[in-house]
Amino acid sequence: MTDKEIQLKIAQAYQTACMDELMALKPGNVHIFADGHGMTVQDFMKSAEASVSAISEPCSIGERIFNAVQATQQAVGCNTNLGIILLIAPLVQAAYGYFEQKNDTKYAHLTPLQHYQQCLQQVLNDLTLQDAQLCSKAIVLAKPAGLGQSEKHDVNDKVNVNLQTLMRTAESRDLIAYQYTHQFETIFLGFTHYQAAMQRWQNTAWATTALYLQLLANKLDSHIVRKHGEVIATQAMLEAKVHAATFQAADNPKLIQKQLLVWDAALKAQNINPGTTADLTVATLFMRLIVD
Repeated sequence: MTDKEIQLKIAQAYQTACMDELMALKPGNVHIFADGHGMTVQDFMKSAEASVSAISEPCSIGERIFNAVQATQQAVGCNTNLGIILLIAPLVQAAYGYFEQKNDTKYAHLTPLQHYQQCLQQVLNDLTLQDAQLCSKAIVLAKPAGLGQSEKHDVNDKVNVNLQTLMRTAESRDLIAYQYTHQFETIFLGFTHYQAAMQRWQNTAWATTALYLQLLANKLDSHIVRKHGEVIATQAMLEAKVHAATFQAADNPKLIQKQLLVWDAALKAQNINPGTTADLTVATLFMRLIVD
């Protein structure tokens, strides 16, 4: 495949992942059934459209992050997709390597997922100082809620370490930074859940809801932790465990929709938004579209 063909495939995967995530019921987050937190589905659609060119072009990870955040800010004027961009940027870089090597017999012994995982590991190993500097500029530009300050390698200060090291300082309090330092393990786990749900129901929206609930049930959502603290984040996770089990057991998940909408309204009434979980959902959907 040529770079142009790869770029087009990546762009299509990115936009499809963003749209599929919006079309699924995700309690507490923005979705086609209900807006929330001062944001609408249209804001996220506009964000995906505005950032697709920057996210998919062949460039460094830092450039990809900054350019995509800048394009989003110009289009919607608020932080709708910083987490998505931070997760997708290295996945895109890995996708370029994956497609360029796809027909190389040297990788024939690997499954597509194993090959992609190998490409991603190389990308994470190669993160640079410039990547960290541009990423920091993008985070400051986006102004994410509850960002706060760090005693070490704060994004508001001059950055003098590579992006891997920068993310390591935040991994204990931010699930997106954790992906950079743990080989995107949550995304690969999510991939398994999504594949199983698709095999069972053959329905993208249902499988996406199942994925979202499972991710929220497995880890404290760091966006909730930053805004409300660990006690409320833990309560959301425990509630997600119950809803995930109920949803998973349903032969027809549509029958669970009313129950999830009630929980959705309750979370939004308390201004609780599992935004990190939604970002991880988009990234998982993107990866699935690349390797399938």
